[in-house]
Amino acid sequence: MIITVTLNSAVDKTLEVPGLEVGRRHRSVDAATLPGGKGVNVARVLKALGQPVIATGFAGGHAGARIIEALTEESVLNDFVRISDESRTNTAVLDPTTGEVTEINETGPVVSEREVEIFMEKLRYLARGATMCVLAGSLPLGVPTDIYAQMVRELKRIGVESVVDTEGDPLRFAVKAEPSVVTPNLVEAEGIVGYEFTEDQDAALAVCEIVAHGPAEAVVTTPDGCVARLLDDGVPRLIRATVPDQDVRSATGSGDAFLAGLVAARYSGASPLDSIRKAVACGAESTHHFGAGIVDPAEVGRMIEQVEVRDLAVPANV
Repeated sequence: MIITVTLNSAVDKTLEVPGLEVGRRHRSVDAATLPGGKGVNVARVLKALGQPVIATGFAGGHAGARIIEALTEESVLNDFVRISDESRTNTAVLDPTTGEVTEINETGPVVSEREVEIFMEKLRYLARGATMCVLAGSLPLGVPTDIYAQMVRELKRIGVESVVDTEGDPLRFAVKAEPSVVTPNLVEAEGIVGYEFTEDQDAALAVCEIVAHGPAEAVVTTPDGCVARLLDDGVPRLIRATVPDQDVRSATGSGDAFLAGLVAARYSGASPLDSIRKAVACGAESTHHFGAGIVDPAEVGRMIEQVEVRDLAVPANV
């Protein structure tokens, strides 16, 4: 079983608005409302890929009820801690004439100390039947900044592999707790290593530096694929994976689809390189759809053949 943790779950509304201009009245030509938050999106893709998954986290109020009901309707197994405050609603506006997406994300609910304790108890219970756990997304108010680090250490004690995808201080704390894998994007990776990337080799240098801070493996996602420092039969390997340019409808949630592809492949026992190929294929295929966390498994299978993977030399100053 795979667990996905979404502490700041959301109702995600995506609108398609041609010619978006600030300050003007518009009408959308398409709309999609889905249960969201990074871990929820990952769970949806894992379900589509045929992997056993249970989504957990916090859900509160009417929005929380909608999240749980929608996941249940999608046949995504879930077990959320119900909290007293209202879960957030996020809005993304896609302008199809430019491909640009404007996102407006609410901060989220305030979570009490007792609600955090209840969640940690639930995670320990669920982890007894799991082999992998995805910890993804932002934190709502009231949740300790080091909670992902706490979860990584707890999961390691139980013998569950942890995959972390977040940003800022929660990511920095989690990295030091030595998770199995971290999957930041370029901006999030810059936040870990403390400098901006200006050259192509900077991402390769960053994944090596990130691993030196604690994780067993690190993957930095890029617009066309990723750079990864993996263990192949226990031997460190630095790779770059790319996919040809796509006819993108919406890139919203493509990183979540990437993460789901990586986790699905690892869970099924695929090699590190094949896991990266599937991750890149899922991320790219998801850009063909409207709404986050949606992939066509058949198209993913075809797109895997388009993913190019090559080895990189380890930077001399690592």
